[in-house]
Amino acid sequence: MSHIAILTRPAGRNDALAQALGAAGWQTLDLPALELRPLPVAATDLPLPQDFDLVIFVSGHAARTYLNQLRDLAGQTDWPAAVPAATVGPTSARALRETPGFCANTTVFCPPPAASTHDSEALWQVLRAQDSLPSRVLLVRGTQGRDWLADQLEAAGAQVRRHAAYQRQPAHWPPSAVEHLRKWAQKREKATWLLTSGEGLTAVQTHIHEAGLADWWQASDFIVTHPTLARRLQQGLAGKVTDAMVKICLPADDAILAAFVAA
Repeated sequence: MSHIAILTRPAGRNDALAQALGAAGWQTLDLPALELRPLPVAATDLPLPQDFDLVIFVSGHAARTYLNQLRDLAGQTDWPAAVPAATVGPTSARALRETPGFCANTTVFCPPPAASTHDSEALWQVLRAQDSLPSRVLLVRGTQGRDWLADQLEAAGAQVRRHAAYQRQPAHWPPSAVEHLRKWAQKREKATWLLTSGEGLTAVQTHIHEAGLADWWQASDFIVTHPTLARRLQQGLAGKVTDAMVKICLPADDAILAAFVAA
C-alpha cells in the first residue's frame, strides 16, 4: 500500500515539504484548504510600524502582506530598525527576516525552536520574560483570528491595534483533485492529512462531505500542528479518531516531515 500525504496549507507553502516527502517515498497531493487574499486598505488607514513599540505578526504571510502594504501604500521600503517585531514561532520569524525591506538588525521576539508549542501562548511567555511590556502594540493578522494575545496585552496595560491585512476563505478544490480522492477511497487507500488551522479543518470537512467521502475521511490518519486541532478532530468525528490516528507536531517543515515518516 502506498503512502499518501495530503497537504492542506495555503498555496506555495507545501512545495519543499512535498519534495522531501516524495524523496521519502510518499505520494503527495497539494490541496490547500484556504485561500489567502490581501485586503484593500486606504493609505490613510494603514498603521505604520514607527508609531508602535512592538509589531506582532501571526504568520509569515501576515508579515509579507503587511510589508507589501507599507511599500505600495506608504512608500516605506525599509523597516524602522528601532521597532522590534514578534512572531508566534521560528518559521514565521524566518519568513519575516527574509521579506524584502525588513531590517536585519531588528529585534524579533519568538518562542524558541524547542518550545512545546509555537502559538500565542508561547509568545506571551517570551514577552512576559522581558524587562517591560510594550505600551503600544500593532497586531497584524487576517480578518479572523484569536484575540487571546491581544487580550493579555490589554489586560497588562498595553494599547493594542488589530490590523487585518488579509482574509481567509475556503479554497476551491479542482475536480481533478477530488477525483484523486475518490479513486483512493474506492481502493481503500489510507491517506494522512496535514491540518494546520481550525478554519482549514472546517473547510476540508465541508469539501469532504460535499464529495461524499466522509467514511473514507474517518479512516484517515492526521498530522496536526496544535493540540486544539486534535481535540476538534475528535469532536468532529464523534470520538471515532483514536490517539494512534493523530500526531501532533510543531508547524515547521522538518517537524512535519518527521511526523509523516513516523506515521
